[in-house]
Amino acid sequence: MPRTVNKVPQKPRLAVQKKVAAYARVSTGKDAMLHSLSSQVSYYSKMIQGHEGWMYAGVYSDEALTGTKESRDGFQKLLSDSRAGKVNMILTKSISRFARNTVTLLETVRELKALEVDIFFEEQNIHTISAEGELMLTILASYAQEESLSASENQKWRIRKGFESGELLNWRFLFGYRISKDGIEIDEETAPVVREIFARVIDGESFGAISRDLNARGISCSLGGKWCAQRIRETVGNEKYTGNAMLQKRYRNNHLEKKLCRNTGELPMFYAEETHPAIIDKDTFDAAQSILLKLRETNKDRPRPQKSEFTGKILCPFCGKNYKRTPSSGTIGWNCSTFLSSGKAVCHGKKIPEATLKAVCAEVLGTGDYSPAIFDAVIERIEVPEGNHLRFIFKDGSVAERTWADRSRRESWTPEMRQAAAERTRSQRRKTQCQE
Repeated sequence: MPRTVNKVPQKPRLAVQKKVAAYARVSTGKDAMLHSLSSQVSYYSKMIQGHEGWMYAGVYSDEALTGTKESRDGFQKLLSDSRAGKVNMILTKSISRFARNTVTLLETVRELKALEVDIFFEEQNIHTISAEGELMLTILASYAQEESLSASENQKWRIRKGFESGELLNWRFLFGYRISKDGIEIDEETAPVVREIFARVIDGESFGAISRDLNARGISCSLGGKWCAQRIRETVGNEKYTGNAMLQKRYRNNHLEKKLCRNTGELPMFYAEETHPAIIDKDTFDAAQSILLKLRETNKDRPRPQKSEFTGKILCPFCGKNYKRTPSSGTIGWNCSTFLSSGKAVCHGKKIPEATLKAVCAEVLGTGDYSPAIFDAVIERIEVPEGNHLRFIFKDGSVAERTWADRSRRESWTPEMRQAAAERTRSQRRKTQCQE
């Protein structure tokens, strides 16, 4: 008898909702622009939530200075969520709001297109997922990049014209002064510290000793930061304390990277006199510059420190600073940069001999002999939670801990150090014999 097969009717499929997000950006931090950003976020939120078949995936936004940098947090979060499958389509006002760099734009569009994420640019009416979308984007993005270049050149022209007329542009703060929209005036609370720094440098005191003393007295530098040797050097080398200003000492390399470079003759500089009240007189400033010149002459033949694979990878947990390579008496060690600049009263990080550091690294890596290349490829950082204790953080997230033993004084001496000590001993004996 034939079997009866009953056909089950197919259930209607539910329409899959498209996960839609939007990206908004304003190019300055002005109140009007921030209001514009708020309006854009509100506009896109209502549009997406009111569209049938769309699922609201959020509005990502940035208050970025330009559309050329990839440090925009909202933009990076949008890309991350798109890669995670949380977004199927992105709405944005225009190409220039999304990115003004042609290369960046096309790389982003192609990556998202491979992930089947569509971008819709409202002003240009372009869907990147379409066949003709990329061709149109290449053409239009080139115009956007030229617009960015033109705006950058116009801004540079305005700033340089201001320099030529002696204007102090974009000068927002300088220790010893109060700067506001009404002008520049001496801050009578901090100006005496500036005069003290100049006097102590002229008297021959070291930059490190001055910075340690100021920090110990609870005196903060600009924006509440700590003093260090470099800040002392920059203070006594700053001509603005004389009431004059050297303009265009730095410049931006181009309109895309916007890297700040020191002007060593690439562009003209302008010296403007009596632009603001002076804290230091010319004779005092010139005396301090003589000290700086002598230091430069003394240090010009000193070999530049070689970058090590350990540079930037050894972290002091007490103060959060990196360890620094320190040659001393024929040996090389690594110690916390805060300890070196401010002493153990501020940070009690302990010095690690480089030979010991390499031996422990070789043990952790299991390489027998120490290999700088393997260390750099495998180790993310080293933490020093306490004396004689090292914590190795691998790039894969794993952790290894080791302790190391202090070497005796005899073991730590090099042949050169032993020879020098022997010479000192013989010299001392001869002096004693002569006295007798």
